[in-house]
Amino acid sequence: MSTDVQTAAAELLQLTAASSQVAAAAPADPTIPVGTNPVGLAFTPTGDLYVTNSGSNSLTVINTSTDTVTVPSIPEGGTTPVWLSIAPNGNAYIPNNVSNSVSVINTATNTAVGSPILLSGGPAGSAVVPSGNVYVSQFTANSVSVIDTSTNSVVGAAIPTGSGPVGIAVAPNGNAYVANRNANTVTVINTATNTVVGGPIPVGSQPNYVAIASNGRAYVANIGSNDVTVIDTATNMVVGSPIPVGTNPWGIAVGPNGNAYTANRGSNNVSVIDTATNTVVGSPIPVGSQPITVAVAPNGKVYVANIASANVSAIQFAPTLTSISPTQGPTAGGTVVTVTGTNLTGATVTVGGNPATAVTVNATGTQLTATTPPGAAGPATVTVTTPGGSASLVGGFTYVEPAHATSLSATPALTRLFPPQVYYPFLYATLTDLVTGLPVPGQTITFKTGNQTLGTAVTNAQGTAQLSEAITFPLILANGGYTASFAGTPALLPAAANAGVIAP
Repeated sequence: MSTDVQTAAAELLQLTAASSQVAAAAPADPTIPVGTNPVGLAFTPTGDLYVTNSGSNSLTVINTSTDTVTVPSIPEGGTTPVWLSIAPNGNAYIPNNVSNSVSVINTATNTAVGSPILLSGGPAGSAVVPSGNVYVSQFTANSVSVIDTSTNSVVGAAIPTGSGPVGIAVAPNGNAYVANRNANTVTVINTATNTVVGGPIPVGSQPNYVAIASNGRAYVANIGSNDVTVIDTATNMVVGSPIPVGTNPWGIAVGPNGNAYTANRGSNNVSVIDTATNTVVGSPIPVGSQPITVAVAPNGKVYVANIASANVSAIQFAPTLTSISPTQGPTAGGTVVTVTGTNLTGATVTVGGNPATAVTVNATGTQLTATTPPGAAGPATVTVTTPGGSASLVGGFTYVEPAHATSLSATPALTRLFPPQVYYPFLYATLTDLVTGLPVPGQTITFKTGNQTLGTAVTNAQGTAQLSEAITFPLILANGGYTASFAGTPALLPAAANAGVIAP
């Protein structure tokens, strides 16, 4: 290894200097052990997290559903792998800063695709552009090269940037924003033509990484000035004043909730920026020693590569709950409910203090389903607990007693022959609770003949409703009888009965 290459690598990562200046802090819980000097983070199409270990020249694979290591070490074929990216074809493209190459790994099989692609100039950061190709910054060559992901070869001439390019991010308009650490600027590249757009944009001191928010603005983490510069990508103008964050923000990423997160290497924490107001919210979040890169999963969990403590911090924020459906079910349990909210990954659920079963959470952590346990009649609080905290819907679910089956009997409109009994001029219908065997008072019975409603009546203490037929008897006679019906209530099932004019 030449002295020049060693010097370039030390300048890019500054391992020795940073280690002597910063004391390790207690890492956040949980932390996931990886290889030596982790730097790059990227999510595979299946949601796993790839970590480049610059000190051990390897990759570690983390299952983000369980936050456990599934593959401890994949040799990636280069020296000092740094900020990687994963293309739409599922291949990971890993710049190797010291060996001047880019390794390609198939993330489905975790195996190398061919030999590393030779690329001089200290490859540093990478990003996927709209064509599906990969841009790679060359730290000592002051340029960006394009890798065709269909052929895994460098295409076209290198695109000039400022001095010391590292992080790259692509805006919705297709322009790429390259942080030039040694020039204190950002270069804008039209990725359709691979040409530079306008002049460099002045930002803070030692810009290292860029992230694009959902509002289309670029957020630039400046190591030397401990702040974040905001660029309007529609005008390529700086917006407002720099946002102060922690010490030495090396990495930045934006989550689905619109918040930006900076990895503050010098203060061993993560700052949270609300991109709607461009203000820091809450207190810094402690992580491992010398956080250098941050990435946000689709489910909202934040992962931080801690270069000096050889681990990755997993930050999960407390859940929020917005709704539950359905809102009621039987006391016996067994109702499948859907709860919506945020940060629901890894959730357990209780209803009325009792654990629900069959809990499943969608990939974005915004919806879960669960089966209610048995509970006492009345409202019950639904509580969702994750590694990030708990949230409740007070009285969100109501247990109801199961509805009782009922029966309805109706007398003939005129007479019964055996034993002889005349019912005219009234219609009678009696409602019975089949579970208790008792008559049901106070319920409305509807009497009809043909398509015409004769009237309604309420059951008495004996469960019987009585309706005069003195005027409607000819109509009943013409239709050969009538129907009595009970519509039901939450506690009683509906019932109906047909009766003729004369019963045997």
